[in-house]
Amino acid sequence: MKEPQVNLDLALQHGLSAEEYERILQILGRTPTFTELGIFSVMWSEHCSYKNSIVQLKTLPREGKNLLVKAGEENAGLIDIGDGLAVAFKIESHNHPSAVEPYQGAATGVGGILRDIFTMGARPIAALNSLRFGNLNDARTRYLFKGVVKGIGDYGNCFGVPTVAGEVYFEDCYRDNPLVNAMAVGIVKHDRIAKAVARGEGNSVILIGSSTGRDGIHGATFASEEISEASEQKRPQVQVGDPFAEKLLLEASLEMIRADLIVGMQDMGAAGITCSTSEMSARGECGMDIDLEQVPLREKGMTPYEIILSESQERMLVVAKPGREEAIKQICEKWDLHAARIGAVRNGNTLRVRMNGEVVAEIPAEVLALGGGAPVYLREAQEPAYLKATRAFKPESLPQPKDLNEVLLTLLKSPSIASKQWVYRQYDSTVRSNTVIQPGGDAAVLRIKGSRKGLAVKTDCNARYVYLNPRRGAAIAVAESARNVAVTGARPVAITNCLNFGNPYKPENYWQFQEAIAGIGEACRGLETPVTGGNVSFYNESPNAAVYPTPTIGMLGVLDDVTCAMTAHFKNVGDEIALLGAHLEEVGGSEYLKMIHGQVAGDCPQLDLVCERAVHSACVEMIAARLVHSAHDLADGGLAVALAECCMMNEENVIGAEIVLPRYQRADFALFGESQSRVVISYAPTQRESIQRICAQHAVPLQVLGKVVAGVLRIDGLIATPCSQLRAAYYDALAEIMA
Repeated sequence: MKEPQVNLDLALQHGLSAEEYERILQILGRTPTFTELGIFSVMWSEHCSYKNSIVQLKTLPREGKNLLVKAGEENAGLIDIGDGLAVAFKIESHNHPSAVEPYQGAATGVGGILRDIFTMGARPIAALNSLRFGNLNDARTRYLFKGVVKGIGDYGNCFGVPTVAGEVYFEDCYRDNPLVNAMAVGIVKHDRIAKAVARGEGNSVILIGSSTGRDGIHGATFASEEISEASEQKRPQVQVGDPFAEKLLLEASLEMIRADLIVGMQDMGAAGITCSTSEMSARGECGMDIDLEQVPLREKGMTPYEIILSESQERMLVVAKPGREEAIKQICEKWDLHAARIGAVRNGNTLRVRMNGEVVAEIPAEVLALGGGAPVYLREAQEPAYLKATRAFKPESLPQPKDLNEVLLTLLKSPSIASKQWVYRQYDSTVRSNTVIQPGGDAAVLRIKGSRKGLAVKTDCNARYVYLNPRRGAAIAVAESARNVAVTGARPVAITNCLNFGNPYKPENYWQFQEAIAGIGEACRGLETPVTGGNVSFYNESPNAAVYPTPTIGMLGVLDDVTCAMTAHFKNVGDEIALLGAHLEEVGGSEYLKMIHGQVAGDCPQLDLVCERAVHSACVEMIAARLVHSAHDLADGGLAVALAECCMMNEENVIGAEIVLPRYQRADFALFGESQSRVVISYAPTQRESIQRICAQHAVPLQVLGKVVAGVLRIDGLIATPCSQLRAAYYDALAEIMA
């Protein structure tokens, strides 16, 4: 098949700008071939190059005492946790594929993030997710929700990794463009860490794993444009996953690393062979000769353009150590995988690709790679006009509800607050037997076998806050994710992020992004949780509007003694209940304001990072000393919802509480305001003095609220609801909608 004649019009159709096409002509000193145009278009897409975000990302704190690699250096972040062990973790988006093919889009998102972990030599021990959908009253939203959840569950369950935590929010702005962010965590010994690098003149370049087909071609470019009516026609750009093949690829990859057979390894995700060959070459400051005739294909008649851009899943690129090719082949045969030598490392810096003896692409590798010669832009930023209206909101103008019991039940039924049992019961959360705290609490906790240590992991972001105040809202996302792991007893140590925003060429969207990055940076510096890496997902919008800016944070915490891990629910009648942190009455951006008054307005809550960190430290210390029986973060729905959750999160023993509120001005604001840096704890009355001492040492406000009782939640004469009624509202809401 004769390749099309390349010109500016064809370049524009590939998502390149006129300026970028001119730059390609200058780099090559000639007109690119059609295959070269495809290579540049995917590697210079936003998804691969971060061309519109890298300037901002470089402002984040990307170094720390426990980081073994800097952010962006490898496929995932790597944190030293002592005892010769490291944690690899990362989060990425698969939003656009999930919008047009929810099952495969979500499944291959899980597969891709798992490969990022085990390509570093780490065995995955947990998967998490962060999901956003439109209103569940909409039939299409329910279709997307069902498909995404099933895709995540089927892939993780078949692969054999527990899906242990996550979050799900529902807002109208996500109707046409859902967000599907997948996170994975793995454990690796220091001496078995693998690098995504190519080195050594003549070393063999080997493709291992599944055969290559036409699925996913230009998936990276598809992820770098807005969702439109034409998106439905791009289903072929959604990859197809095979979790059983991925499991074989995992075992083969780890066996090669243990046997010291490889120089480097990288998975084939976005842009397939193109990305792995160019990025490994650029990191190793070398070149590669690639022969596409040697690539195992599952479809006839594939062109060089299709082969090198295919995003077929469950594939890995390996650079072998000299003379170890046969050992690699034997391992792959053992695990029933292809192992095809498709080229060799060469001196110089050129990626040269042949097909049937003809050179179809010859490009300097570094001009394709992030941080090398890929374009870098700083876009125009302008504060959005809508903020003038949202900031004009006056909380005191709201009418006070007559029945606060009904308000509480309404909030507990809200799909964004209600139990996500319908979701996580489709996931296997206990496979591999490391899960100490399962889904449904503040964060998941996993034991590390052979060690006393444990890991706490959580994803978090209240996008409504970021919409109302991008800088502070993004900082709150970091703070809340850290608080979620702290209440389990873990020290927050580092984050990964998945930054979901609209079209960066629109100044209002870029301003949101710029401000959110600043907020993440401030919070990470204040809490000493450096950024290990992550993902930027732009163009999350439909013809109607952009999604709320959603900088999802994946937080990692470490417990020195996993047997101290703390859960959220009350346990013993007679225990005292207390509140850590200042009790303010802030309802801007709250679930109460939206669900009861139909408004998304005001400013998001205040955040004092010194106070936030003090609350974390106090929680970790009192949990390590085994002084408390429960600890629960206050978030959506405020104090009343948190207390209700503490009463019923243990389904086997639903329990009640008798509460006296601290001094307040408005009852509804005191009950349902979402002020930050607050935690509800319960403990034996004999421990009160020790807890007071720890809070005083950390300058953390402590207010005794009441005690644990049986059967009913009573709050200061304002609320008196049987826990059975709270339980029905909280646990049945989502299942009833989806039925």
